[in-house]
Amino acid sequence: MKVGLVLEGGALRTIFSTGVFDAMLEKDLMADYVIGVSAGIAYGVSYVSRQPRRNLEILTRFANDRRYMGLKNLIDRRNRSYFGLEFSYETIPNQLVPFDYDTFAAFPGSVEAVVTNLETGQAEYKEVPRRDEKFLLLQATCAMPLMFPIYWLDGKPYLDGGAAEAVPYRRAFEQGCDRAVVILTKPRSFVRRQEKLLPLIQRRYREYPNFCRTMAERADRDNRARQELFQLEREGKALVIAPESLHGVGRIEHNVDKLRMLWAEGYQQGMERMEELRAFMGR
Repeated sequence: MKVGLVLEGGALRTIFSTGVFDAMLEKDLMADYVIGVSAGIAYGVSYVSRQPRRNLEILTRFANDRRYMGLKNLIDRRNRSYFGLEFSYETIPNQLVPFDYDTFAAFPGSVEAVVTNLETGQAEYKEVPRRDEKFLLLQATCAMPLMFPIYWLDGKPYLDGGAAEAVPYRRAFEQGCDRAVVILTKPRSFVRRQEKLLPLIQRRYREYPNFCRTMAERADRDNRARQELFQLEREGKALVIAPESLHGVGRIEHNVDKLRMLWAEGYQQGMERMEELRAFMGR
C-alpha cells in the first residue's frame, strides 16, 4: 500500500506540522510519497531527511533575527522578500543548521512541491531536486504574492503554490497513493474569506490575468476542496490532522513561546494518534 504525506502551507504556522512529523520521525514512521505547498514542503524536506526538531531549532533561533525575516529584507532590491532569501535558503541549511542532503537523496519515494504558474493561473507539481544548495524550487513554492519576487523556472514565472492549491491531496492520489495523511495548519472550522489585498494583487500582477482570476476565486475553491477532503476522511482514504488552536501564532510570528506551543500541539497530536497513524499507513 502506497501512502502519501500531504502538507498544507501557512508560513510560520507550519510549525504545527513539524510537530506532527517530528513525532512520526521519532517512531520511524515514514510515508512513501511527500507533497507540500509553500512552508509545508519547505519544512517537510526535514521529515524526508529524517531530522526531527530541525525546523523547531531554526524558528526558535532565528524568528527574531533580521537576517531571517523583516521589512528591511523586503525593501532590499537584491532580496525583495520579507524573508532573507540567501540567509534562509543557503546560510542556514549549509552552515548554521545543516541539512542532511545525503539522507534526503536516499529517500526512495517522490518528493514534490506545488507552484502556481502566473501565465496559466494553474498549480504545477515539480519534483524537489535531491541536491540544490540554494533550494530554488522551495523558494518559489513559498513566494507569497506581494512579499516575494517572481521566480522564473524553465523560462516560466511562478509564485506560491498555495495561490492555486492550498492542500494538494488530489495530487497524492493521482500519483498512485492508496491513502493520504494530510496535515493542515488551520483548524477544521477554518473558512477562507476573500483576499483583502485582492485589488492590490490585481494591480501588481495585471499582466497575468489568469493568475488574478485564480486569486479572485481562491476562497471558494479552497473551501470546496476542504469539504471534499473531509469526505475522503469519512471514507477512510485520508487521515487528517489539524490544530485545535493556533495559540495566537500569525503567519509571520516573532514570539518564540507561541511558536513552541504550536509545535508542541502538533507533537502531542502526533504521539496521541500514533497507533491510529500506524494502522492507517499499514506500518
